[in-house]
Amino acid sequence: MPRHRSAALKLFFLIGRIVLVAALAVYLLILGHIYVNQQNMLYEKVTTVTAPKVDGVPDIEDIRLKTPDGETLRAWYLPPEEGKPLILFFGGQGSGIHDQSDRYIRMHREGVGFLALSYRGYAGSTGTPSEAGLFTDAATAYDWLAAQGYGPERIVLHGHSLGSGVATWLATQRPARALILEAPFTAASDVGQERYPLLPVSFLMKDKYLSRDRIKDVHIPVLIAHGDRDTVIPFHHGVRLYDLANQPKIFARYESSDHSTLVRDGLYERSIWPFLGLK
Repeated sequence: MPRHRSAALKLFFLIGRIVLVAALAVYLLILGHIYVNQQNMLYEKVTTVTAPKVDGVPDIEDIRLKTPDGETLRAWYLPPEEGKPLILFFGGQGSGIHDQSDRYIRMHREGVGFLALSYRGYAGSTGTPSEAGLFTDAATAYDWLAAQGYGPERIVLHGHSLGSGVATWLATQRPARALILEAPFTAASDVGQERYPLLPVSFLMKDKYLSRDRIKDVHIPVLIAHGDRDTVIPFHHGVRLYDLANQPKIFARYESSDHSTLVRDGLYERSIWPFLGLK
């Protein structure tokens, strides 16, 4: 082989190795960034603190709950009318108790009570969010309701998005009337893996929220509602979770609905109230 061709090949392979090493370094930097910042990516901590004022919904109480591990949680509470259920509501990763007015209005009109929880690290609550921490928060909220005299037959667990993972876990730990999962995931780690298919997200994630593994241990009626145009948690997550759930169960498909439009599109009127036997 001519000397100039041999030199060119050596240069070619040298450049290839340099590019490969540089690409590997960038890949590892991306992995490191995701690993270090994963909590900030998963928990979009809402810090807005407002008084519990919702037009048409009087007498919402702004309460504080003490967790067993020493945190103080803020929650909004409205007692139900006599004989009506109360919804223990867990919101999504970037939502706060102050921006659920449309839900509160619908529940109040139906005479249904609610306890809406601000997770640790979110508006008005102390601490730092984590999967174990949010589970402790959920159990604390449930136990507070039980201490107020609410029996399991009156408590409905309802989780939206990230809150679906919290509500599913709680349904395996405490008795309740029913479980409502709105735009749920099979697991938070599954959503992350789908968004970043070239990265080992499932391996890196600490807080996986494995609802797909826990739903088999839920033995109360389950309602799963999902929009088929969900741009945050794909529709197939809700379908898969429904397939894994025990009977009795209902799946409500909302055509053309996105991740946070189900309430606007009739979630309570079309699905939740009939599911709870209120319509």
